[in-house]
Amino acid sequence: MTRWKRFLVFFSIMGPGIITANIDNDASGITTYSVAGARFGYSLLWTLIPTTVALVVIQEMIARMGAVTGKGLSDLIRENYGVKSVFYLMLGLLIANFGNTVANLAGWAASMEILGLSRYIMVPVGAVFIWILVTKGSYRFVEKILLMACLIYFGYVISGLLARPEWPVVMKETLIPRMKWNSEYVVLSIAIIGTTITPWMQFYLQSSIAEKGIRKEDYRASKLDVIIGCFITDIISFFIIVTCGTILFPNNVKVNEAAEAAAALKPLAGDYASLIFAFCLANASLLGAIIVPLATAYYICEAMGWEAGVNKTFKEAPQFMWIYTLTIALASLVILIPGAPLVFLMVLSAVINGLLLPFVLVYAISLVNNRQLMGDYVNSRGYNYVSWGTVAAIIVLTSFLIITTFVPLS
Repeated sequence: MTRWKRFLVFFSIMGPGIITANIDNDASGITTYSVAGARFGYSLLWTLIPTTVALVVIQEMIARMGAVTGKGLSDLIRENYGVKSVFYLMLGLLIANFGNTVANLAGWAASMEILGLSRYIMVPVGAVFIWILVTKGSYRFVEKILLMACLIYFGYVISGLLARPEWPVVMKETLIPRMKWNSEYVVLSIAIIGTTITPWMQFYLQSSIAEKGIRKEDYRASKLDVIIGCFITDIISFFIIVTCGTILFPNNVKVNEAAEAAAALKPLAGDYASLIFAFCLANASLLGAIIVPLATAYYICEAMGWEAGVNKTFKEAPQFMWIYTLTIALASLVILIPGAPLVFLMVLSAVINGLLLPFVLVYAISLVNNRQLMGDYVNSRGYNYVSWGTVAAIIVLTSFLIITTFVPLS
């Protein structure tokens, strides 16, 4: 195959890996990175290196299963482990993803208010827009929109450059780990990994590869798509931490949300940095509000054996479309209710995600080593050492994060 033909093949396959990884930088992820930079400067940048390695390992396995089997992850879990196992997993994921959708729409609402627009107008407008996009558009059309929207994430790179950080110090903190035995530092270190590797990602990536019709013969291009996506998402994370670490940390400005970070940047870094940060948060929140409900609809329908897919109509896949519709509608209503328990829902979502992630990863790694499913595409021995080690580390860290949520470190 000529180099030009390889490029065309990659261009036709590109999408699922880049979109899934980038949209993991949703409102919750951006909040985590903003808080990390504002409270600890550059000292948490080093965590992005092992996080990127773990993300590449896990996403590569998931993408490989999608290309080889042509099925979604919940489909494979149901077929190999039974309906009962997948039912409880799906129930937990439904609750967690509802909390994630609320978090994303809350991020959209907050960013709109920073830009001077009312949440009571913009939340319904945003919800209707994403509903029409998915229910009326084809998979290819939706994918193109999402890929173009992913480009907006590079606004965080511009924001980081406008902050004018001390690059030698930034590089030192990135390459040389420096632990602080402070409870908040430890929890944020784990949260960075937890917000980067989530259960919904695994289901959405594999389902989108299956729906796009990527075959195992084209897997090498799909693998490159995944790796590029993983690196881009953590480059964006890097610049979010750098922006807040350069501007907010020296001024002792502590924030609890990404929207607070955007607002706090204005008097310290000027209108441009603040507006870029707020606009990128709006983009990320809206994309997260598209993808997380989609992932929910995909894995529930696959688990129950119902028709699923963006290319389907309401008549062809009623359960898929109604799950997507109701998730967005109910989450929007929660955002518009004065005094709604948003923080509780977000914490509950994070805890359930943490509890479910180890189960999802163990299922995934067991399936990818099933030679009847994967044939010659099972993991090599060396890759299994790396993947099982990654999964074990994530299980330990997410367990620790859940424990400290209820029993804070002194």
